[in-house]
Amino acid sequence: MIILGIAAPFGHDHSAAILVDGKLIAAAEEERFTRKKHADGQMPINAVKYCVKQAGIDPRDIDRVAYPWSYKALRDKRFEYFVRTIRTKPSRAIKKFFRNNRELADQKRFTAATLSASGIDPAKIKMDWVEHHIAHAASSFYFSGAAEAAVLSIDAGGEITATLMGYADHRGIVPTKQIIAPDSLGDFYSTMTDYLGFERGDGEYKVMGMAPFGAPSKCSIDHIIRWDDRKKTFHCNDDYVWVNRSLRARLDKVYSLKMVREFGPEREGDGLTEPYIHIAAATQKALENISVKLVETYLKEELLKHGNLCFAGGCALNVALNRVLLEQPYIRNLWVQPASGDAGGSVGAAAYVAAQHGEKIEPMRHAYYGPEYSNKEIEEALRLTGYSISLERDIALKAAQLLHEGKIFGWFQGRMEWGPRALGNRSIIGNATIRGTADKINAIIKFRETWRPFCPSILKEYAADILNSTHPAPFMTIAFKANPAWKERIPEVIHIDGTCRPQVVDKETNPRFHRLISNYHRLSGVPVVINTSLNRRGEPMICSPQDALVMFSESGLEYLIMGDYLVKKAKEAA
Repeated sequence: MIILGIAAPFGHDHSAAILVDGKLIAAAEEERFTRKKHADGQMPINAVKYCVKQAGIDPRDIDRVAYPWSYKALRDKRFEYFVRTIRTKPSRAIKKFFRNNRELADQKRFTAATLSASGIDPAKIKMDWVEHHIAHAASSFYFSGAAEAAVLSIDAGGEITATLMGYADHRGIVPTKQIIAPDSLGDFYSTMTDYLGFERGDGEYKVMGMAPFGAPSKCSIDHIIRWDDRKKTFHCNDDYVWVNRSLRARLDKVYSLKMVREFGPEREGDGLTEPYIHIAAATQKALENISVKLVETYLKEELLKHGNLCFAGGCALNVALNRVLLEQPYIRNLWVQPASGDAGGSVGAAAYVAAQHGEKIEPMRHAYYGPEYSNKEIEEALRLTGYSISLERDIALKAAQLLHEGKIFGWFQGRMEWGPRALGNRSIIGNATIRGTADKINAIIKFRETWRPFCPSILKEYAADILNSTHPAPFMTIAFKANPAWKERIPEVIHIDGTCRPQVVDKETNPRFHRLISNYHRLSGVPVVINTSLNRRGEPMICSPQDALVMFSESGLEYLIMGDYLVKKAKEAA
């Protein structure tokens, strides 16, 4: 069966994915094609067309379209939401309770318009509407390869639910506990992101990166979000978290004037200052503590059977939280969907529908599901650039030599990554042993905050020693406490708290990237490189050779490697 998944239902992070007989053939985010971060307000037309083309099918061959939103879920939980919000958020309560038919009509219009613009007749296709958090859970469980697992999904909110917990096995996904918005860990974290001067929906990972510079004990936010032992759940204070317009400090923000009066004005600039670093630390600590409480309360019994936790939803991209979860003695294996945010709903919805029809889903061993470009296509893009260009016999060896010399280069290879992490196909590569390399990448290439950490890509053969763990880490979804013996050897990829967010590189899943690092290891004795996404601040990850060349020309990158071609800005730079 051929199943097309499309996402997302909430106006951002649109994507498409296609499964053929349970195998994921293609998946891509719309932002990569349109070059608009998160594809806000767009439809995943380019992503759908790419997936259909990659699968080598005619649109009429598609059996079903899966979509991560359910009218039934909205109807079933609307009364609970109404009771929770009628006093503090009355307009939202009324809208959800009385206007859900309008919401359904909006979702139908969006899906029909997307399909029509993609060359698919919506009147002739079977649509499957999958509950949002079930789709998130499916995106992690069905691709994990686990026979049974506890499932966890945390984000800002789906139809109404903001957190789902349950278990999954060959019979399907069974929710056992759901927490509805506005008691939302995702909304809480986004509100604090907004206050800390970052863009909500995009800057949450910056709050996570800032947190280790502060001390949570120096800022109490218990009145903003707290755990209730009696009710065995958490509560968000509606006077602080994603507040009504009348309570906001500014109409374009979601934090309250009350927060400004207590903590001071919104943080500005790119620096690390007090009290903001302590607020970031307290925010991260609250996320970690409450998430662990939820898992202990509702999933521990299931986890004691097998130790497998499958995690998705926007909060699953918080690698520091994932490290804390993995440290719990009853969690032995943590599998996080590499595209855990709303973009991942396309993959999850498609997988859920496939499983419902008895298909066995092939595990996700890698994340290379995007477009690929041949040497011929790359050569065509390079033809009139005026750069120094050479076709290399062994590009992986040449790249390793540049790296050993301390050079930084763009690395454009194979199929584009699925999800927000660069995994060696659309990457900027640097030398992790040379102090100042990260600062240089931040300052003249990425144009981002100087304190932001970079990730290591590590040869699989050496990962256990560097990470003090044998847990799989192919997708940069989990942070690890690095072996102190390596801290001085690879200082550019170890954060201030001694952690790193690694990609463990496997020869089978990315042979060319593995060969690059192996060659560099033979030259330097170090099996680690800096790996960050091939893009600039505020831009989506690079998709095409043309996109790469625009970034190359408008940044401080001296070298760009695409396919077997080495591109230099000036001959003397060699």
